[in-house]
Amino acid sequence: MGTLERARCELKAHPLALDAALAAAVLVCMVAGSFAAPQDGDGISWGVRAPAALSLLLMLLAAVALVFRRRAPRTVLALTGTLSVVECVTGDPRAPVTMSAVVALFTVAATTDRTTTFRVGLLTMTVLTGAAMLAGPLPWYAQENLGVLAWTGIGATAGDAVRSRRAVVRAIRERAERAERTREEEARRRVAEERLRIARDLHDVVAHHIALVNVQAGVAAHVMDKRPDQAKEALAHVREASRSALNELRATVGLLRQSGDPEAPTEPAPGLSLLDELAGTFRSAGLPVQVARADQGIRLPAAVDLAAYRIVQEALTNVRKHAGAGARAEVSVVRVGGDIEIMVVDDGTGSHAGNPERAPESGGGHGLLGMRERVSALGGTLTTGPRYGGGFRVHAILPVSTTDTRIDGRTTAPGEPV
Repeated sequence: MGTLERARCELKAHPLALDAALAAAVLVCMVAGSFAAPQDGDGISWGVRAPAALSLLLMLLAAVALVFRRRAPRTVLALTGTLSVVECVTGDPRAPVTMSAVVALFTVAATTDRTTTFRVGLLTMTVLTGAAMLAGPLPWYAQENLGVLAWTGIGATAGDAVRSRRAVVRAIRERAERAERTREEEARRRVAEERLRIARDLHDVVAHHIALVNVQAGVAAHVMDKRPDQAKEALAHVREASRSALNELRATVGLLRQSGDPEAPTEPAPGLSLLDELAGTFRSAGLPVQVARADQGIRLPAAVDLAAYRIVQEALTNVRKHAGAGARAEVSVVRVGGDIEIMVVDDGTGSHAGNPERAPESGGGHGLLGMRERVSALGGTLTTGPRYGGGFRVHAILPVSTTDTRIDGRTTAPGEPV
């Protein structure tokens, strides 16, 4: 952001200061104009006259009134118009106090509607031009008197044009925001409908076939010893029902796959057991990664294990993409009570504003959105945001089952040391 842009933002943040600066500039112009006197010909002479004390007072009062033009535009216009009329009647030599009334008329036109602008502008033009023509020392048809008519008309027209442009810009912005909200609502509605449809399909598939498997397995267990032939027949029904369930599940899940995905997985789902290998791939890509774990010996549920792996994978991918050159990452996996905590931090200097993936708590990136979906599905919590002193932090808490199974097969109760 350049110096001019910063100055413009500062002035917008302090409108009273901007109006004070404008009033000071108008005062300087009025004082400078008061030293000009028209010649008999077409020219203007400077310094041949000096403004009277009353004229200087009127100019000062008009400039002070302009400081409050945003707060009470019509009151300021009435005050500056009155001062202009007084100046036309008493000023000798005349001072250009009408300039302040033109600025006030511009403000009224820029902050009201067109009908009000027309009425107020016509009244102001009539009063000021009439006062200049009737009370001024110059002939009524002099150029200076006609100039009052022109300048008041320009002020009203310019203010109306500014108001119209602001209205157009505001309407365009509102339409864009409304369209964005509509798209987001439509996307959420479609996602909800698709989730409901998939849930119904999976329920129909799983409920029917698993119920059939359960019944046939019970029959097989009941007749296994006395009637082996019926047990074999029941097990054949179990095998057929499970095959049908797998086929229908494969068809349902296949609708969710992208065009480049394999038709069926060829490897087991990844988990935290592959965390060191995952960190190694990022180290080979130039990102230093340190891994600290305090969960050895715990076998997590498959869904939790997969979610923890994917969170670390996506977080390190964001570090590699957005943290900047020379960034380092630290990964920690800790078992705390009935939860598993995953934290990925980095010391990068990349700009968060330019990278939606790393925008704190905004949910603007698909990576962070995917993390939230995984964590929410498991009933956990996810917090993301910048670190104090630089860098970024991803912290996920995933609940695990109340009873943990160790790798050696023994079970531990909650709170028992592992």
